[in-house]
Amino acid sequence: MKKIDLYIIKRYLTTFFVMLLLFIPIGIMVDIAEKVDKFKENEVPLSEIISYYVDFTWYFGNLLFPIFLFLAVIWFTSKLANNTEIIAILSSGISFTRFLRPYLVSALIIAVFSFFSGMYIVPSSNKRYNEFQFKHLNKKKDDRKKNNLYKQINDNEFIYVSNYDPIRLRGLNFTLEHFEKNKLKFKIFAESIRWVENDSFFRLINYKRRSFSSDNENYLVQNRKDTLFDFEISDLSPLNYKAETLNFKDLNDFIDSEIKSGSTLINTHLLVRHKRWSLPLSAFILTIIGVSVASFKRRGGMGLNLAFGITLGFIFIFFDKIFGVLVTKSTLSPLIGAWFPIFLFGVLAIFLINYAKR
Repeated sequence: MKKIDLYIIKRYLTTFFVMLLLFIPIGIMVDIAEKVDKFKENEVPLSEIISYYVDFTWYFGNLLFPIFLFLAVIWFTSKLANNTEIIAILSSGISFTRFLRPYLVSALIIAVFSFFSGMYIVPSSNKRYNEFQFKHLNKKKDDRKKNNLYKQINDNEFIYVSNYDPIRLRGLNFTLEHFEKNKLKFKIFAESIRWVENDSFFRLINYKRRSFSSDNENYLVQNRKDTLFDFEISDLSPLNYKAETLNFKDLNDFIDSEIKSGSTLINTHLLVRHKRWSLPLSAFILTIIGVSVASFKRRGGMGLNLAFGITLGFIFIFFDKIFGVLVTKSTLSPLIGAWFPIFLFGVLAIFLINYAKR
């Protein structure tokens, strides 16, 4: 059986990577056809375009990973079934569960690859991919919350701006409140706050400061004040997709700081972290479903199996995206949003494998 195991593992992995090499260039060509006019209009350098499509490869592959894996399993398993190789294996006394083992080993290899690439390679590619999109293709893209921003920057201080301009690095109607032992010690108001890049300080216009001590209150007014604070200007309004651009350690640190600051985007960030774990696990579930569906001859042949595989793969992605939207737009738990599609298809996998064993 060891030779058969190695044969199946080799065919599984080879077919999976062939699927990647087949569909990713198609995705790149479609994307080029859609964006070529903007490339010319914005005079994007060729080196940046090449770098963009390297990052696009990781982005696209990570996005459609379930479909590629599902098609790979169904494709070569259907070929085994059509050549009566599966019947020969099972007729020799090998159980269906034992026949499934090399598939699960292959799924483990792909899951490990998906896990480490999702934790350390894809995030940096996502960052460059989104930066290119904003710089050359969609400058008006709304990629962050800009109005009525409230944030806790440390244990004692809270800040607020009514509007933030990420291009000018400027916030309007700035307020900072400093508390000690739950008592307000001072409060800063300013018509605007701007980060001066060349000199590395904050510039506040129409600066006002109220200080409270015992029964006294001090009031200071200045037309302009240059100073430093315990936060960066970008902290006022982090990118909506920032969590997608961070590796495993940085993502955990970022989420901890966002929880402490009371960020309104915390569910989005938690969803990203859950999906980093749930996506590799989907390799096992989709493998079991694919083998259960394609391991027997059907009247429609391989075409019917492939049609079923593509449909089920897109249904999986559809559920994944729908629950992702529900998490970001409602109060649905990120845990449920990331893991419910896995649970749903896990139940389907159990049903199909029991049916296949019969």
